[in-house]
Amino acid sequence: MMPAVLVPYGGLGLLSWAAAAVGALCVAMTFASLARRVSTTGGPYSYAHAAFGDFGGFVVAWLYWIALWVACAAITTGFTAYLGALLPAVRASPVLSVGAGLLLVWTLVGVNIAGVRQSGIVGLVTTLLKLSPLVVIGTAGLWFVDRTILPPMNPGTGSSLVLFASAFTLTFWTFGGLESITVPSEDVIDPGKTIPRALVTGTATVAVIYLLVAFVVSGVVPAAALKASAAPLAEAGVRMGGYWGGIAVTLGALVSTLGCLNANLLAVSQAAMAAARDGVFPHQLDRLTARHTPGRSLVVVGILISAMLVMNYTKGMVGAYTFMLLLATLALVVPYAFSALAALVLEARAPETHTWRRAREAAVAMVAFAVCIWVIAAAGQETVYWGFLLLMAGLPVYVLMARRREALA
Repeated sequence: MMPAVLVPYGGLGLLSWAAAAVGALCVAMTFASLARRVSTTGGPYSYAHAAFGDFGGFVVAWLYWIALWVACAAITTGFTAYLGALLPAVRASPVLSVGAGLLLVWTLVGVNIAGVRQSGIVGLVTTLLKLSPLVVIGTAGLWFVDRTILPPMNPGTGSSLVLFASAFTLTFWTFGGLESITVPSEDVIDPGKTIPRALVTGTATVAVIYLLVAFVVSGVVPAAALKASAAPLAEAGVRMGGYWGGIAVTLGALVSTLGCLNANLLAVSQAAMAAARDGVFPHQLDRLTARHTPGRSLVVVGILISAMLVMNYTKGMVGAYTFMLLLATLALVVPYAFSALAALVLEARAPETHTWRRAREAAVAMVAFAVCIWVIAAAGQETVYWGFLLLMAGLPVYVLMARRREALA
């Protein structure tokens, strides 16, 4: 969806991909450092809880939880947009579009209830299947690039710095979820080594693919056609390989969004379970099924995603996607910022003898924190407004949980 979203930003949108990749790698390295120090399930929540106690842990858990289920709604919107490219009846009918999204969400809720292993298998298969069309577009597509239609660096008359800042926030969203591997750490083999390796190599791989695909699409599809398209990669596939090229890319996009949604459902349910286990979230969310999965947490998340899809279906595919991604990005980077500060706190507590390693990890954490502040500042007043309201809405929940903990003490 991003090539269509970034049309108004011209070449600055492409430049923002590279900048967002550098920022995301700093965040990934910070999480890698944290994963070596804290091995309990919960990811950003566990790190904030270890460094700042119950209240800091709650703020991170609340916003992270919101970020993930809003992101799930955005990803589902992307799925239905590409399904509409394959089945025009879905694109023409908002009811069919929402219905297809709901069917996908509840199917994957069922997969995650079935077990973490089952969810992992779906993630592995979809990752392998989706990489093929993306790699083809990003490599073979270079031969189809028409330099005459590449966008100008600044297509308008506004400030380049303001445009770049806004584009950076949008492209940084695409790296959101890099921390997902840290969430179910108790179910990962040798998490102290596996998680850091997955974070850095995964983020770097995604960055290269994003940059190649974004450049190719901008040089294959004219800006006017991109702006009008709800499935921009399918449009590029048609122009590169005709009808069957469009079909292949559309199928790849469907698999890609399906796998991404599955991973986010796993992360959001596990994060809520970890917070509920510590008494920070309602205890009902840590109830496990016979397969050791947080079934109630998954059902609650499924209901919230469904409500978001129904409420936003009138905005149109790109409009709904843009609104949800900005809100999800804001809610996500606050936990990232807390995690960067938690890395500094936990690093100071650790009996580390290698001062050079301490200095390196501290420097990376400070850069990651600065990136998060930049994203928050560039998200826009309306997005920050809604993000602040969502944060404040969680405070009564914290008070109720704190009273319950005191009553049980």
